[in-house]
Amino acid sequence: MTIEPIAYFHSPFNSKFGIPKQSGIIESLKGYIVFEPKFRNADALRGMEGFDYIWLIWEFSANKDYSSSLMVRPPRLGGNEKVGVFASRSPFRPNKLGLSSVKIDFIDYDDKDGPIIHVLGADIMDGTPIYDIKPYVTYADSHDNARCGFVDRNKWTKLDVAITDDDRVKLIQAGMNEELIAELTEVISEDPRPQYQDDKDKVYGMSFAGLDVHFVVSSGKAALIW
Repeated sequence: MTIEPIAYFHSPFNSKFGIPKQSGIIESLKGYIVFEPKFRNADALRGMEGFDYIWLIWEFSANKDYSSSLMVRPPRLGGNEKVGVFASRSPFRPNKLGLSSVKIDFIDYDDKDGPIIHVLGADIMDGTPIYDIKPYVTYADSHDNARCGFVDRNKWTKLDVAITDDDRVKLIQAGMNEELIAELTEVISEDPRPQYQDDKDKVYGMSFAGLDVHFVVSSGKAALIW
């Protein structure tokens, strides 16, 4: 089977570092989907207005090398313990396919490249190819009291992020608004560091909304570095 992108995703993330490790973790995080010309037709979305969430099937396109390993190290397990690739949500997969459930914010039918689907809570890098979109339906997609393996046994610890008044001024001067600052704060709070690293002197860098952001972490607290 040969598949082709039907659309491309656009988000504040220009690189992999910092992207939430699952969709829905940062509910306010904005992104949008622009269809390829041959699929840029309102008829393809007819009926979507009745749904709150959609599934996106996409490619881990930033992973250039094919992964032949059948074992991976999930961040939830500290990056040291291995599980089978098909028992994980690792981006290093045989076919590099991702699956994300995102919330529909609104659909812009009037944009020159419309219809454009604006969504919330995606864990997808800017420029990522989208291969399919399907509606989320609770009767089939939601399973109450389902066991979640090692995820149930290992709690994710968030960081306390200190955005000072001086940080806020500099971020606004760099082109961010309060909404983007709030999103950035949530992104860092999810601790994007490799989980085997805990060096209080190490400076971590990420690209967010076109700005290179640097921060350090000490005793569970994150602070921006300029």
